Amino acid sequence: MQKKILLTGSTDGIGLEAAKMLVASGHHVMLHGRNPAKLEAVQKILSDIPGTGSTEQFVADLSRMDAVEKFAQYVLESHDKIDVLINNAGVYRTSEPVTKDGLDSRFAVNTIAPYLLTKRLLPILGTDGRVVNVSSAAQSPVDPKALSGSINLPAGIAYAQSKLALIMWSRNMALSLEGSGPAIISINPGSMLASKMVKEAYGVNGRDIRIGGDILTRAALASEFATASGRYFDNDSGQFAAPHPDALDLEKSGSIERIIADILNEILKKD
Repeated sequence: MQKKILLTGSTDGIGLEAAKMLVASGHHVMLHGRNPAKLEAVQKILSDIPGTGSTEQFVADLSRMDAVEKFAQYVLESHDKIDVLINNAGVYRTSEPVTKDGLDSRFAVNTIAPYLLTKRLLPILGTDGRVVNVSSAAQSPVDPKALSGSINLPAGIAYAQSKLALIMWSRNMALSLEGSGPAIISINPGSMLASKMVKEAYGVNGRDIRIGGDILTRAALASEFATASGRYFDNDSGQFAAPHPDALDLEKSGSIERIIADILNEILKKD
């Protein structure tokens, strides 16, 4: 059966590989990017894949929370149901490390935007849907001041903290829904894959990018993930595993989610 899958960051890297696999399997992929020309080019690539899969496009800058809000609203207005949300878009190095909202770009795109998008789309994901959040093996304890944009951190540290914060709110939200919402799963798609991010961060070509595309496809469709809400899958070891201990601490995870909610309330109140 064809599924509707919203995939952020689908114009290159792991996202593009996952989009190719999902379209080839006959699914409807809702492509997201912030560059309309790149989205058009990707849609052309995907339209040439044999099979019954289909696509549509959404343009949004996930570093801006007002843009995320409008993106979510447009999806809600154009679809009464989606089966899977894959929060794949991410940033490591950027020419604009501080966003319009005064946030560190790593936390804005990697942590806070996925939270807002997920919260807004819960009504059309239902109890049989899935949210797949793309994290990383790089996970460091979260400084609340960095999360809120009060202090600036080096790119690598901010990235690792943003990816742990993503796992923390994912687990906390999954536990709070307790079967009344979609399964929410965090994924390390694989270390040192051949993405633009790895090239920028480490100056190496990396491993086969299809490794990441494959695990996102599995997480979206395979039965092994249907009952894995709140869990973390480490694709380096090929199994569900324990994330950083802070993600298993209910008090710390709850605190991180509350901080994110407060940040969004303050930002969106101004817009």
